[in-house]
Amino acid sequence: MNWTELDIFTTTEGIELITAGLMDIGIKGFAIKDANDFNEFLQNKEGNWDYLEDDLMQLAECETTVTVYLPENNQGAEMLIAIRSMLKEIKENDTDSVYGRLETEMKNVKEEDWANNWKQYFKPLEIGNRLLVKPSWEEVGETDRTVLEIDPASSFGSGQHYTTKLCLEYLDRLDLEGKKILDLGCGSGILSIGAMLLGAQSSVAVDVEENAVKVAMENAVKNSIDTSVYTAYCGNIITDSELAARLGDGYDIITANIVADILIGMKDHFYKFLKPEGILIISGIIDERKEEVTDAVTGAGFEIIESREESDWAAVMLRKK
Repeated sequence: MNWTELDIFTTTEGIELITAGLMDIGIKGFAIKDANDFNEFLQNKEGNWDYLEDDLMQLAECETTVTVYLPENNQGAEMLIAIRSMLKEIKENDTDSVYGRLETEMKNVKEEDWANNWKQYFKPLEIGNRLLVKPSWEEVGETDRTVLEIDPASSFGSGQHYTTKLCLEYLDRLDLEGKKILDLGCGSGILSIGAMLLGAQSSVAVDVEENAVKVAMENAVKNSIDTSVYTAYCGNIITDSELAARLGDGYDIITANIVADILIGMKDHFYKFLKPEGILIISGIIDERKEEVTDAVTGAGFEIIESREESDWAAVMLRKK
């Protein structure tokens, strides 16, 4: 497999935040270059050093960098979208520029080449018994499946990533006729739009990224979803009580394909938004944190119906007690 090297530029203060975010995205290996570490080494080193290599000395004035390696396939393309979305969110909240410029740079590949080639990684994909997910540039022949057309653009969620696929498989198995859906952390809108195509009566999508909300609405129109029954909001329900109140309650199903810490933070909101016996589908959980997340959510008044894992990712379907 080929790999693309990606540098993320930050500061010493940003290392912990960024690496934690990368782990939530599923990237468990990274290299860190930080001038502070090298200067600390120079101050505390033991023994006598006649010289240090020039390359090593350059670390004393380097820009703090977190380097990751992305596979050149659909998972790597999804990861790149997720990384850029994460950095954009951090940057918007970093009013004092504590975390540096938060930009990325690819090694050994031109940015424009990646932009031109990334579409090759997104192909039509059959999910469950009823769905076929495809980007707009791919043609499919006659099919008895429900076609869900999604262009990932700059928002996470094409159906190719394991977490999205697991959530769609759960939705595919449910009777969605007449159901009211809430999609938290909607990304491209794939889960809520998929639910609408499978018979849901209405959907509300929410994301902290303004661009994700725009993309979700565009994808809804692309799939001939009536915007009178499909709404998208930008905001954080954990910190924005006005938005949380606007969403109301009485939802039949909630989907939340986010990251572990946010899922834990939303546990009481899940309970409030859902009707009795309502269904909660959560994913975006790396295997190592599945028990932590399920313990928190079940402690908020849910019972597990089913848990599934694929390639180090987990998705869980629960019912409100």
